[in-house]
Amino acid sequence: MKKVFIDGKDGTTGLKIYSRISQRDDIELLQIDESKRKDPAERAELINESDITFLCLPDAASIEAVSMIKSDRVKIIDTSTAHRTLAQWAYGFAELGSDFRKKIETFDRIAVPGCYASGFNSIVYPLIKNGFISRDCDIVCYALSGYTGAGKKGIAQYEDDNRDKELDSPRLYALTQQHKHLKEMKVISGLSKEPVFSPIICDYPQGMVVAIGLYTDSMSKKYTIHNIYEMFKMHYDGSKIVKVRKPGYTQAMIGSNNFANRDDMEIEINGNEDRILITSRFDNLGKGACGAALQCLNITLGMDETTGLNIGE
Repeated sequence: MKKVFIDGKDGTTGLKIYSRISQRDDIELLQIDESKRKDPAERAELINESDITFLCLPDAASIEAVSMIKSDRVKIIDTSTAHRTLAQWAYGFAELGSDFRKKIETFDRIAVPGCYASGFNSIVYPLIKNGFISRDCDIVCYALSGYTGAGKKGIAQYEDDNRDKELDSPRLYALTQQHKHLKEMKVISGLSKEPVFSPIICDYPQGMVVAIGLYTDSMSKKYTIHNIYEMFKMHYDGSKIVKVRKPGYTQAMIGSNNFANRDDMEIEINGNEDRILITSRFDNLGKGACGAALQCLNITLGMDETTGLNIGE
């Protein structure tokens, strides 16, 4: 039985991971005294006692936690932004390719992808990898997310009975194009430059849609919707978690909260012969956070990657 410690279990992602791991009988959860949860010495002791530690912390605290490791056997699964583009860390999106999966299986340091970046890379990485667009392609991305992606302060703001009326409507943010996921979106996808990215936070708890629009004449050749579908279908062939839907699967509207409390992801290709719209739909706290972290845990333990996950049809 592996020993697991969650450093930062009082945050949104940490609480989700703790709740779900505590229901498993194949893992021993190491608990920290609540009065000492910010005590570096106590945290260091539990990290080094564990086989696997989840870091559910701000970036600086995650970097500090890694510096505390003395034991060679400790594996780290970090949910922060701090280590996602470092070569010595595995990027925790196994479905992107066999090389990604192999690193998760073998590396002692695993960085869980960001929620928006998960949707973005699920679309743009296969397009570049399979030669459908160039690394220099101009990409514009917009995305809708439930408010739980804003963390504890954001959740409290949205769930306050006396909240600002502006929160009743979707709100566009990251107006200066400095969102913390942009570096990850560029590096992991293989783009030579950061995309234009417009995230929108909405008045519902969980769920996300990330969308990429492309002109077919900006691609390496004039691909049809069916060509693009076949490429994505082949790229994600055999995945139990990333589903590629046939063209026409959605007839009218793609809702952004349909995958709430699920850990899988759905990719659709829509549009016409001139303009293509590719969407990735999932739960920002599922495949976008907790579900991805637990999938990485399962892979590194050598078990079925869907163990303890909620996977739909």
